[in-house]
Amino acid sequence: MHGPATSGWLMVALCAAAGAYCVLRMGSGVEEQRRAAGGEAVMGFGMAAMAVPAAALGPPGWVWPVYAAVFGAAALHALWAARSSAHHLHHAVGALAMVYMALAMTAAPAGHAGHAGGGGAGLPLLTGILLLYFAGYVLVAGARLLPSGAVAAAGAGVRWGDRPELARVCRLAMGIAMLAMLLTM
Repeated sequence: MHGPATSGWLMVALCAAAGAYCVLRMGSGVEEQRRAAGGEAVMGFGMAAMAVPAAALGPPGWVWPVYAAVFGAAALHALWAARSSAHHLHHAVGALAMVYMALAMTAAPAGHAGHAGGGGAGLPLLTGILLLYFAGYVLVAGARLLPSGAVAAAGAGVRWGDRPELARVCRLAMGIAMLAMLLTM
């Protein structure tokens, strides 16, 4: 990831924390919660790995195709799971965005992703579409966090892994991180 090292490390911490919370959610008593949490944990940890500042740890060239393969498999899994829940379509879009970023890093010389497609001609179309999608997702996810009496009443006695507002915060954080990663490509 390009940009200042401090913001890169903050994104690593945010995505790793989101991934760790999703691992905690995998212990939920609700089956759909467990399934969604697994995909979100993979996404959180993968985003944390991709967000490590290039100045701190320049990954070898073989890492990017491996990321593309892992997230390609995650996208296929999310598409398969979307048969039962439309929420998994968002997981598929996120995983495909990660494939796109990994392939851009593979094609770019010495870690200058995003510049290979246009040579200064502006923002690639797919990057722009993904930015619009995740900006909209972040706005909707943020609006869902607005307080309501039902959330405040439901919070007492609920396990950490089953708290819907924390799952929403986790998804919001990963959406914001995805926006930042797309912007710094």
